[in-house]
Amino acid sequence: MAILTFLGTGTSQGIPMIGCHCEVCSSADPKDKRLRSSLFVQECGVRILIDAGPDFRYQLLRSGIDDLDAIILTHEHKDHTGGLDDVRAINYVRNKVIPVYCEERVAQSLEKEYYYVFKDEKYPGAPEFDIRVIDSKPFCIKEVEVIPIRVYHNNLPIFGYRIGNFAYITDASLIPEQEYEKLKELNIFIINTVRRERHPAHFSLAEAIEAANKTAAKRGFITHLSHQIGLHKQLSLSLPVNIEAAYDGLTINSDTLKIQK
Repeated sequence: MAILTFLGTGTSQGIPMIGCHCEVCSSADPKDKRLRSSLFVQECGVRILIDAGPDFRYQLLRSGIDDLDAIILTHEHKDHTGGLDDVRAINYVRNKVIPVYCEERVAQSLEKEYYYVFKDEKYPGAPEFDIRVIDSKPFCIKEVEVIPIRVYHNNLPIFGYRIGNFAYITDASLIPEQEYEKLKELNIFIINTVRRERHPAHFSLAEAIEAANKTAAKRGFITHLSHQIGLHKQLSLSLPVNIEAAYDGLTINSDTLKIQK
């Protein structure tokens, strides 16, 4: 059984977007306030964060999360890695180093972006990462198996992940046919879309719905939403009964499919 908490469901610029005064960015509905996309997973007592974007610190504070067992990265873009410096708080308070799972290309990007973390003589108080390079083979975080799903963000190969009976894919515009074999018998399928119209690097709304239906998951959620997708209330009314628009703070049990928050 996994408990899933959407820490952020927005696109790279979040909602509201700086300088924008559209009806979505101006909305008073809390479900229209979206931080950068991130998912917190609790499975068999193991606490896993998928992506640590620029809102990492606030997301953990807002959700009352004070410890992690691992961070998994989907890819190297800043809206998915820009908050990693803030693991220093967990390093200090919990006196431990956080394993960060990612593929080789992403690890190389982190070594450039956070060069001060990897110096032989570290600055006092610098964060500590334990980089663990993965490939397309399944791997384990303690007793929890994680299955990488190869997808494409325009022409950039990135990873989605399956853990138990749910799968999480963000920043994708293509799921290769053979990867759908890893997406069978899901209770929950989480997929990205930024808008209704076609996009070069993300699924359109119709494409995301098609992908969710193709998995035959019992319940689908869309995430990584921009202000172009419209108000949460209106978007929800336009979706099929088996697919919902996720929102920040949404917590769901992947076994019972019951929303807890």
